[in-house]
Amino acid sequence: MEKLNSKNNEKIKYARALARSSAERKASGEFLLEGARLCSDAAESGTEIVRAFFTETAISKYGEYIGAVESVCSECYEISEEASDKISDTGSSQGVFCVCRAPDRSALSLKPGGRYIALENVQDPSNVGAVIRSAEALGIDALIISGGCDIYNPKALRAAMGSSLRMDIFTPDDLPEFIRRARENGMKAFACVPDRSAFDIRKINEISGGKGIICCIGNEGSGLTEQTVNACDAAVTIVMQGRAESLNAAAAAALTAWELKR
Repeated sequence: MEKLNSKNNEKIKYARALARSSAERKASGEFLLEGARLCSDAAESGTEIVRAFFTETAISKYGEYIGAVESVCSECYEISEEASDKISDTGSSQGVFCVCRAPDRSALSLKPGGRYIALENVQDPSNVGAVIRSAEALGIDALIISGGCDIYNPKALRAAMGSSLRMDIFTPDDLPEFIRRARENGMKAFACVPDRSAFDIRKINEISGGKGIICCIGNEGSGLTEQTVNACDAAVTIVMQGRAESLNAAAAAALTAWELKR
């Protein structure tokens, strides 16, 4: 395994740029994974790993995980602790990194009876990652994520715990237009809003008439845009007790996913 000791090596600098910059990830079509378990998940899920970096300590400590990466990646490097610290987005790095190729997310084939969650302009990477993780756990068919946090943000990837590598995720630029086309093809779309006059979300499967469902959840502060709400068939709400006016986006998505699959 070739050694890269300098933190100023171009490959190290590029890996750091992928971790820090959404624009760099978008321009290159690549993203950075950090952590032994996440990198091993990438290898096992069929994610294309372009190159990998391991510290000497990591090689001795995480041999099984690193072996999984080495079995699918021919470009692996041993790096210094100083180089690892430069790449890392965490306070206590495990010293395991993979540069991965982002899959094509330009098209999504909606199943007639499928259950989907759409996020619009959700900004917090921890929320985005938690939604992806919950969606996989509860059996949502795919996610539609429009605007907001980049799904390859390092914090979002960590919060998703590998689910980002396994879930079908579509990232349209224009969510209202996507919803209109989906409805033309027989899907039902609902806007999740904090409004007691909206339909109780516990009745969503009943009011959908047995059709496939897309349920939309909006930005943490401002909710869904008016254009997206108007593009949907109807509004639904999670009925709350006490004086709480709204839920965290990740909590709302988890409850929505539960109702969609109940």
